[in-house]
Amino acid sequence: MHPGIPRPAEPRPAEPRTAEPRTAALRAVAHRGDPYRHRENTLPSLRSALAAGADAVEVDVRLTRDGIPVLLHDPTLKRLWGLNRPLADLTLAELRRLGGPAAAPRIPTLAEALTAFADAPPTRTGRPPLLMVDLDDAGPAAATCAEVARLGAADRVVYCGPPSAMLAVRHHAPAAEVSLTWQTPLAPPPALLADLRPHLLNLPFGLVTPALVDRARRTGLQVSAWTVDVRRTMARLLRTGAVSLTTNRIGVLRALIDATATAPPG
Repeated sequence: MHPGIPRPAEPRPAEPRTAEPRTAALRAVAHRGDPYRHRENTLPSLRSALAAGADAVEVDVRLTRDGIPVLLHDPTLKRLWGLNRPLADLTLAELRRLGGPAAAPRIPTLAEALTAFADAPPTRTGRPPLLMVDLDDAGPAAATCAEVARLGAADRVVYCGPPSAMLAVRHHAPAAEVSLTWQTPLAPPPALLADLRPHLLNLPFGLVTPALVDRARRTGLQVSAWTVDVRRTMARLLRTGAVSLTTNRIGVLRALIDATATAPPG
């Protein structure tokens, strides 16, 4: 057991260590939306990614001072919003007052993002698009899982992040799909896999090779890769057997996947 990470409160029957991801087809994941067209982690960016053919959109979630999950990658607002203040120092009401005109992009709440996804049409697989919530640490897990449950959105949300964050998600949402972000070619410890039961092993794209994907499969894991923006690298990763790719250039990835799917064998 890992220090500081609670086990689920109630014992459960023995389960397989991993489970198949919800989509058997390759999952095209848009990193923070469509950031080359719209500011990352905003509703226009999310909608643009869905229009470009994303199967899932990855977003980063942090908490305001009053505990509201909102979409923001950095701990401060400086890089994207020009304000050198930590998000954790601001209430949601204060955050709202910092914005420009009402029609301008602003930092959305997780609830607003989930509502946008509830209204989105099915992806090209015929299934609803997924919101992939990336958590850097365990801190936002309880509030995030509670908000997902409150909105009845569990079937539209998947999670990714490092071990501490994903173990916290597993504690608060035992049935959630989780991807373990892992930054070494060495396999995760068996005890961690037994506690977490991840659906995917989420690796930097430079580590992903056919041999690594094959080794992972032999231990019951499938592989996802992040964050790949060069077309020829995308094409290489499509040949490795990875089942999910995350990119800042979702239109390029979508076109490549579609072209690969329709290309004659040979």
